[in-house]
Amino acid sequence: MSSMERELKILVTGKNGQVGFELQRALAPLGQVVAIDQADCDLADAEAIRALVRRIGPDVIVNPAAYTAVDKAEADQGTAFAVNAEAPRVFGEEAARLGALVVHFSTDYVFNGSKEGAYAETDTPDPQSVYGRTKYEGERALAGANPRHLILRTSWVVGAHGGNFAKTMLRLAAEREQLNVVADQFGAPTSAALLADLTAHLVRQYQDKGGDAFPYGTYHVVAGGETSWCDYARFVIAEALAAGRQLKTTPDKVFPLSTTDYPTPAKRPANSRLDTTRFRSTFGLILPEWQDGVRHVLQQILS
Repeated sequence: MSSMERELKILVTGKNGQVGFELQRALAPLGQVVAIDQADCDLADAEAIRALVRRIGPDVIVNPAAYTAVDKAEADQGTAFAVNAEAPRVFGEEAARLGALVVHFSTDYVFNGSKEGAYAETDTPDPQSVYGRTKYEGERALAGANPRHLILRTSWVVGAHGGNFAKTMLRLAAEREQLNVVADQFGAPTSAALLADLTAHLVRQYQDKGGDAFPYGTYHVVAGGETSWCDYARFVIAEALAAGRQLKTTPDKVFPLSTTDYPTPAKRPANSRLDTTRFRSTFGLILPEWQDGVRHVLQQILS
């Protein structure tokens, strides 16, 4: 596969998002990275996507961009469907014409969250929100359009660049004496930098093995371990205090809420845990504990 050994041309969406920002750094050693955001191409516009891909002619398309305003999506189904379901199909179709790989990010929200243990790739999706449904539709549309795809389901993404739960907790802890945080939803905070580094590793394997021998498909990719939102908030606040950040809230002033105490327009999965056995065994990678990634993000935020 001599064509695979040359420098790759890689199209990255969502360049100002948490994962898109990190992908530009992680993928740079592999070739020419063309990173775009909403201003460069409206992902709700199928024809704009087609024109973009045909103009750039990438070997790899990496699509972390999504309509992620989970509650807003309940009332804005059309835009959520266009960005989360239709755009992956169009990327898939255009990539298939080029013989290109599509790496697409999806979410724990494709499951209903009622399972006792961690979700495996073989578990049946049952999304409970517009966001979850449109993301699942996007997975199916991409898989149907282009066999050369990687769908990476992840959850609770946290990065130094962009908005996230950890930054919100730091802001609130600086303003308030105590916080009430949901304690009956469980998952693994996963750093955007880790997701970007893993993506670069997969693209490198794709480049080395050649397209025909590569293990395409859907994989669960989250950091190791698990926690609740409440314990996650306590961890963030404890780390920030240890780093010298002045906060009004201390970890013992973060109190547990139940999901029913904090109603939202979109239903959240109670269980966001994803089983990463398939990913780790297929690609020979170790996934660090969630605390490692969050600490790294906090070092960047707090420095």
